[in-house]
Amino acid sequence: MSEQLGSGWPFVGRGGPLATVREALRSGAGVMIAGEAGVGKSRLAAQALAGLKGYAVVRALGTETASMIPFGAFAHVLTGPPEGGENLLRWAARHLRAAGPGELVVSVDDAHRLDPASAALVHYLAENGEARLLVTVRSGEPQPAPVAALWKDELIGRIELPPLTREEVGRVLTGALGGEVAAETVRHLARVSGGNVLYLREVVHAGRTSGSLAEREGQWRWRGELSMTTRLRELVSDRIGHLDEDEREVLELVAFGEPLGAELLAELTSDRAVERVEDRGLVVSESEGRREHLRLGHPLYGEVVRAGCGTLRARRRRRMLADALEATGLRRREDQLLAAVWRLDSGSAASPEMLVAAARLAWTRQDPRLAARLAKAAVDAGAGVAAVALLGEVLMVLGDADAAVAALRQAARHAVTEEERAQHAFSLGINLAWAGADAEACQVLDVAVETLTDPAWRQEAYVYRCVVDCFGGRLTGAARALDRARAVGVTTLRGEAHAACMEAWVTAYAGQGERSLAIAEPAMATVESWKDEAPHALASYLDALCAAYTYTGRLDEAAGTAERAMELPAAEMSVSGFGAYRAVVSRLRGDVTGAVRWCADDLARLPPGEPYRGRVLAEQAHALALLGRLDQARQALAEAGELAARWAFTRQHVAHAAVWVAAAGGDLDEAVRLCLAAAEHAERHELRGGLMFALHDLVRLGAPGPAADRLTALAGEVEGPLAALLARHARAVGDPAELGAVAVEFERLGLVLYAAEATAQQAAAYRDAGRGIQARGAQTRAWALAKRCSGGTTPALVELATPELTPRQREIVQLAAAGLTNRQIADRLTLSTRTAANHLQAAYDKLGVNDRTQVGRLLAAL
Repeated sequence: MSEQLGSGWPFVGRGGPLATVREALRSGAGVMIAGEAGVGKSRLAAQALAGLKGYAVVRALGTETASMIPFGAFAHVLTGPPEGGENLLRWAARHLRAAGPGELVVSVDDAHRLDPASAALVHYLAENGEARLLVTVRSGEPQPAPVAALWKDELIGRIELPPLTREEVGRVLTGALGGEVAAETVRHLARVSGGNVLYLREVVHAGRTSGSLAEREGQWRWRGELSMTTRLRELVSDRIGHLDEDEREVLELVAFGEPLGAELLAELTSDRAVERVEDRGLVVSESEGRREHLRLGHPLYGEVVRAGCGTLRARRRRRMLADALEATGLRRREDQLLAAVWRLDSGSAASPEMLVAAARLAWTRQDPRLAARLAKAAVDAGAGVAAVALLGEVLMVLGDADAAVAALRQAARHAVTEEERAQHAFSLGINLAWAGADAEACQVLDVAVETLTDPAWRQEAYVYRCVVDCFGGRLTGAARALDRARAVGVTTLRGEAHAACMEAWVTAYAGQGERSLAIAEPAMATVESWKDEAPHALASYLDALCAAYTYTGRLDEAAGTAERAMELPAAEMSVSGFGAYRAVVSRLRGDVTGAVRWCADDLARLPPGEPYRGRVLAEQAHALALLGRLDQARQALAEAGELAARWAFTRQHVAHAAVWVAAAGGDLDEAVRLCLAAAEHAERHELRGGLMFALHDLVRLGAPGPAADRLTALAGEVEGPLAALLARHARAVGDPAELGAVAVEFERLGLVLYAAEATAQQAAAYRDAGRGIQARGAQTRAWALAKRCSGGTTPALVELATPELTPRQREIVQLAAAGLTNRQIADRLTLSTRTAANHLQAAYDKLGVNDRTQVGRLLAAL
């Protein structure tokens, strides 16, 4: 079957191959395009021919039907019998040359299916220079000898067309769906389709038909399981082809057990059957140390193979796998997890001990859904407190802390041994803290510290106490708990990893970014050595890195770390909501629209009720406010306030966002008041990074008075160049030369929004000093920087657009543009209605507008 793609699907991601093909046709004998079925060979050939002018083009198609007829692929252009004893190949070439004016180009799609005569003709054309050739073949398929000789004998070139990359899949989806596609959806569809364009199109069609793929909140998103349409199933089944009984057994076992050890599979089936399936590309082997594993050649093969098995057959296959693996003695840790899952899925018995061990391993592998399933099975099998404690930790990150607390309270009386009491206390304490019950969480862990005698358990109790103090915004207390943990003296790998990641976290939020990075960066370089023992630590380290990079002004590193963290499944981490930090970076860079998009991507992944969801919503509200989308900003802020209320460091994002929601509504007095409140909250909870930004916002709002001295003092406490630069900005207000220098430094660090604001303030300072030429120069630079910001509006940039207004007139204009009546403006600013109306009319006269609508358009144009 030739690859035919819908006309609505854009041709992207093939710029390099397209240029290669066109160049080969223009300056050489031609080219062969090879690739797997559905990868886009036919589309690439069609695009290459579409841009080829001045040539006579003959198209041919290799099919199974035509392959039974001599010259079957070219039957549509070969008319009339050969003349006398004319050579058949010369006769055929003569007919092709008569196709039209210009040099001949022959395009043959699916040339691996050509009949012998057509294959010989194609080779004759190339060998004698009769035509330029554009040939597509399917990789891995046998080819007629004359076709294979085209590239083996170097008559024409050959390129291998790979599947689309994830980025290319995203571009295809955006064009095909006609709108923005959520990053998580792009990742999902790229993985499921394997970058195969034909499969991608069918998966998208299936998703839209079933409703799994739909436009939600301005983005196309996938929710739910993959649904296989009849056509998609037929396409994949056709690619799999006919299987004998042994081959079918191999493919089914791999489908239920991948990645599956090659030796184990060979024991269950036969070496020859495995080799035949591998030769056909239906399974691929991967090396891991001294072991070979087998996976399916494409993700969709598994969907089709598993769907073709009934319930009883599927259970039998899984029992076969479990029996065979257990017979090996379960030598590796992963073996115990695999065997337990296969036992569970097949309905055969597994011991409570095996289920607990498997649940713990699934948890260390960052798969909480599987861990919860195994832990519940272990509890049902009578595993006891250890299983309940593990289940509690897992339920916490799955967003069900209340159920975890209830189960742990019920299991408390069964905690008898010290190990059981320790595990129970840690799980209950962290769940109480997660649920917002700070005082009880502290009490549970303090009791554990006093009653546990084993040094390793006591050390871990102090680390959990540190976590609770962090949630409560007591960073000094958290640091004290860490000191006590280290003073215990006995350090396990798990204890050390947890203590170190919490130290990185505490120091980052306390403004000691360089110290935090000195801890976190080396630890992340050795992540493979500790991640199995400390599954919570990975996400905590990533969060600490995001905070430290942001507060020290290293935006590229902050963005990269946040994106890396967002690659991990959101519900599979104890710390999440990294879209907030990615949005912060975008906002500081001036890409406010991008900030909204990053938040939307992360919100699509986070479970409802997740506290970290609150900080992402807060950053979304912040960005929406800068874009002037006030109603949406207020809605997001209200939801953020409820979710983020439990923890001080998530509330800081909400307090910060509230400032800019008020400013977007034109109420600068309220914005300043909220800014002081955000600074007070940050100072009370020792969040120096948040304090730094809150104080600097006063400068951006045009009220630098309270900020300069405090920022200067803070710069001596907060590590990295950003704090000193923000303090310098506060001191520079009114000094145009210094404001210009500050703007240059902001731009050098990538903080384009701040650079635009500082330059706008420079223009105002020059204007106030009566230096018109310099003011106009600064204004031009400020506009250039503002244009690099995607629609963000702040007071400094509003002043840039309306320099002739007084501060009071500017404030009233913003309130009017936000939709407030004259009476509401007067009430808000404690003025008479007449005074408010007079100020507004004076502003209209200066701006050359007539009403609120025109003012709104002016500000929107900014």
